[in-house]
Amino acid sequence: MTSPAPTSAPSTASNTLLLRRQLTELTKRPVQGFSAGLVDDNNLYEWEVMIIGPPDTLYEGGFFKARLTFPEDFPIQPPKLRFITPMWHPNIYPDGNVCISILHPPGEDQYGYEDSGERWLPVHTVESILLSVISLLSSDRPNTDSPANVDAAKEVRENFDAYKKKVRRLVRRSAEEAFD
Repeated sequence: MTSPAPTSAPSTASNTLLLRRQLTELTKRPVQGFSAGLVDDNNLYEWEVMIIGPPDTLYEGGFFKARLTFPEDFPIQPPKLRFITPMWHPNIYPDGNVCISILHPPGEDQYGYEDSGERWLPVHTVESILLSVISLLSSDRPNTDSPANVDAAKEVRENFDAYKKKVRRLVRRSAEEAFD
């Protein structure tokens, strides 16, 4: 009698196929504002990303390195995006993890801040995730309603000029480090 194949094998094969397709698409047709590739050619679940600071924003001129890590049950569950480059933003945790709705697990928000339709859906792609992050960085005044970085949110509310100065300093540093 033969034992059944592990149930995770087909899903892992389809996950890697999906990720390989998205990587190939981004390589063939790059999207303005970021570049993405594998950290290790043998691991489709770990991507390195370079986000270019959007024009006409506080982040203009910056080069921000990030890591996109996909779970084995992708696309059912969202990946995690963590900036390697130091960031100062209310929606980016001090450790660099990005807090945006589309990267939150599917389902209802236990705190009531977001509708389930704003959260992760399997139709999202690497491109849609990174464009959402670029949009986050493009905001004239970041959302401080449910901050990931309480200190950055407080500074946005109480001393926006100091916030802008700190961001501009990080942007300059990121540009210098990008070419080292």
